[in-house]
Amino acid sequence: MDRKVAVVTGAGGGLGRTFATALAEEGWAVALLGRTRRTLEETAEGLADALVVPCDISDEASVAVAFQEITGHYGRLNLLVNNAGIPGPTGEIHTISPAEWRATLDTNITGTFLCSRQAFAWMAAHGGGRIINNGSIAAHSPRAGVGAYAASKAAVASLTVSTSLDGRPYGITATELDIGNVRTALLGSFTGAEPMFDAAEAARLLVAVAAMPADVSVDQVTVTAAGMPYLGRG
Repeated sequence: MDRKVAVVTGAGGGLGRTFATALAEEGWAVALLGRTRRTLEETAEGLADALVVPCDISDEASVAVAFQEITGHYGRLNLLVNNAGIPGPTGEIHTISPAEWRATLDTNITGTFLCSRQAFAWMAAHGGGRIINNGSIAAHSPRAGVGAYAASKAAVASLTVSTSLDGRPYGITATELDIGNVRTALLGSFTGAEPMFDAAEAARLLVAVAAMPADVSVDQVTVTAAGMPYLGRG
């Protein structure tokens, strides 16, 4: 009953699984959100206190039901990690279909909004909390050929600032965690032969932010593979 509770979206694999595992190893209870129960259960194996909650984060009703289940089960919610995301279509802007564009934004920004909305309402009524959004350096320095993904992550960056400002009266802080070239299947589709780094290091950083005292706000953090073409790229 003394455990702090974290919700991690996209927890069925990749960074979401790494984040959830790292939080659990530091004593957090973790609610695992994702579309596929089987992969969420694989993440939950061996974790001391994990709740599997299948959820389509782009669907308002699905998100509402998921957060009702989580807060009903634990009676608390201290941290939301908005991690779920898709790479979206690649190609020059005129080759991107409107359907692919909408699908990318539905997951990457609308899903982040819907989960933040539910978590914010709970935290505002129960003394505060922390929201960490998995952004991307693409929000500030995009690559060519990934317009939908870059636009969605720029929107996440702006939403993070708005969430932080709205959260001030309630003790809610929001962090934009921008990651460049961590070794996952999603980011590997963009990076080719560029330097990459272990996802466990990104998880260590996230856990450190999550453990900050309530009166400390970490507004934005950028972590990249050393030597990747980010600073000054165009």
